[in-house]
Amino acid sequence: MNTSIGNVPVAEAKGASIPLLGLGTWDLRGLACARVVEQALRLGYRHIDTAEMYDNEREVGQGFRASGVKRSDVFITTKIWPTHFAPRELERAARDCLARLRLSEVDLLLLHWPNPEIPLADTLGALGKVKRDGLARHIGVSNFTAALIEQALKISKEPIVCDQVECHPYLDQSKVIAACRRHDMAVVAYSPIARGNAGSDEVLARIGAAHGKTAAQACLRYLVQQNIVVIPRTSKVGRLKENAAIFDFAFSKSEMAEISALAHPGGRVVDWAFSGPPNWD
Repeated sequence: MNTSIGNVPVAEAKGASIPLLGLGTWDLRGLACARVVEQALRLGYRHIDTAEMYDNEREVGQGFRASGVKRSDVFITTKIWPTHFAPRELERAARDCLARLRLSEVDLLLLHWPNPEIPLADTLGALGKVKRDGLARHIGVSNFTAALIEQALKISKEPIVCDQVECHPYLDQSKVIAACRRHDMAVVAYSPIARGNAGSDEVLARIGAAHGKTAAQACLRYLVQQNIVVIPRTSKVGRLKENAAIFDFAFSKSEMAEISALAHPGGRVVDWAFSGPPNWD
């Protein structure tokens, strides 16, 4: 892997090249959001993740423009909220996202959560149309179980390039990861440091220290070494730099196995969904 944070390695999936390191922006607002996006891009990040539900797309766009980085060099993801999954609503919502971002297209447009109240075929048909209309270069899903991935792939006429899910060492996501691997889809990990819990983990601290790294860096390295995209959220410049310094070392098989053993039944930290939690894998 390239050691330069200005040239982050990518996960390839059905024609999409998704930088393995991105900035998550959930809960970032206003000027603070715009500044951290600008700073991340100036530091070499090339992947920014937002959503209409985050209410910060305008600030993400402002931060991108302030960074001076070329549009073609930045991978921007946003997500449509499930109340907008009816076909006409989805297209309108996608256009509204672009208006707030002040972009002509996003690189990746995702369905934020499953919505069993609207037929998936209708939603995916509209999502595919949005892509064909040039509003998104790629489309994907988020918080889909392995079963929902299989269902979506049978329906969609356009390639589904990823599933964005909660993913970190405390949560066994092997079924979803396996489903994505079978179908050449990328896995994008939100809450990759388990909302900060990994930072104080003794196992991660010990394994990280052996490489001159922190527990949080060890946690992120564990994921990117499996070709899983990580989008940690932070508002601190120092943490931006720390999160980016994960491509200049590698874990042994035994170290990876020891980190994998941290998974436990209560490991999920985002056990919520639009219409009640799905039957998680």
